[in-house]
Amino acid sequence: MGIATVNPATGETLRVYEAHGSEEVERRIAAAHEAYRQYRTTSFAERARLLRAAAALLDEDTEDIAHTMTVEMGKPIAAARAEAAKCAKAMRWYARNAEELLTDEHPAESDVQDSGADVARVHYRPLGPILAVMPWNFPLWQVIRFAAPALMAGNTGLLKHASNVPQTALYLGDLFRRSGYPEGCFQTLLIGSRDVERVLRDPRVVAATLTGSEPAGRAVASVAGDEVKKTVLELGGSDPFIVMPSADIVGAVKTAVTARVQNNGQSCIAAKRFIVHQDVYDDFSERFTAAMNALTVGDPLDESTDVGPLATEQGRTDLEALVDDAVRRGATALCGGHRPEEPGLANGWYYRPTVLAGISPEMRIHQEEAFGPVATVYPVRDIEEAVTVANDSPFGLSSNVWTRSREDVAFFVRDLEAGGVFVNGMTASHPALPFGGIKRSGYGRELSGHGIREFCNATTVWQRA
Repeated sequence: MGIATVNPATGETLRVYEAHGSEEVERRIAAAHEAYRQYRTTSFAERARLLRAAAALLDEDTEDIAHTMTVEMGKPIAAARAEAAKCAKAMRWYARNAEELLTDEHPAESDVQDSGADVARVHYRPLGPILAVMPWNFPLWQVIRFAAPALMAGNTGLLKHASNVPQTALYLGDLFRRSGYPEGCFQTLLIGSRDVERVLRDPRVVAATLTGSEPAGRAVASVAGDEVKKTVLELGGSDPFIVMPSADIVGAVKTAVTARVQNNGQSCIAAKRFIVHQDVYDDFSERFTAAMNALTVGDPLDESTDVGPLATEQGRTDLEALVDDAVRRGATALCGGHRPEEPGLANGWYYRPTVLAGISPEMRIHQEEAFGPVATVYPVRDIEEAVTVANDSPFGLSSNVWTRSREDVAFFVRDLEAGGVFVNGMTASHPALPFGGIKRSGYGRELSGHGIREFCNATTVWQRA
């Protein structure tokens, strides 16, 4: 079976790799297991030295890996460079902070005296080889935000990346090898989705993390549950972007456009549903539609491009089906709603930035995630209706709120069903802040101290003198 790089801007197959066979997969799992036996005993200082070396190499490789990401999955080249820089930043953050994040916890002596202990503490230990099943949309960042904390905790990693980004996947394995990590500490498995179960059921693989679609999350969680193995899942999102009367409308519109079309609209945490108070709805929707319509769609390697192609042909087909269903059921396309008409874009998987109004509950797009540059706008009467519409979703990844009212902020923080509430800004992930969702957006957290402890054994140490 071949695993291919297909340029989404042209539809051209650039390179095909042979998938790893059973013997090679076995060799890599064995290497991860053997590496863990030694690596888990290394000091935080040594782990930090290795991770900083990886960050330095990534800095040197930025132009090359940015080009690779753009050619493999279509993100604008400037965004690809920014992704590489963000990865290096996160690596250095964990190198600097991991030891403190995993320092022993000591309950108050008065709280443990009745247990009979003279001393009690919680000690964090690594688990072992972790399987990471990662998506194509942020092909470097999604992996690094798992790998950096996992390696700093003393675990080893096995990466099953999305099959349309094999060059980025191989680069990541090579990056850690070149950085001086012991053989087997972090390896790429070139395998298809059907081979994930076999790897996850291997007793040497102790846990898994997945970022991807809800069906993929269900499949991995089901196998892991059967094997009684820990999982962290970051799945889809249909994040609300709420605009209240007191908001800075100009700032909200500018941020809304970026929040919707970042990564060509293919981001779980992209704002997708724009819920606007009726007092400012007309002003916001007119400005927002004009700004979306003015975006430049084109070659992602061109520095002037705002929106490149979707990563896969199937992804565009799925997006078109959502838009067509909404329009057929009465929605209005305020802009876009079709493929670009420019001849130079005909061979790529492009779609015009789109704003849909008149959304009703029976439309698929009201409940399903639109993974591309398509926004829906909803007028609401008051703050209570804004929260009702925002929460009327199977997803709960993050949310965005624009208001100058402290009372509004308190209300939204209390009542929005999401893993994050971003006020007067757009959702973004940061090494120091926990990231993850609720409902069908998954469970567990990445990043921050919460993320590094997800794949640790919180060990109770009870001691009598």
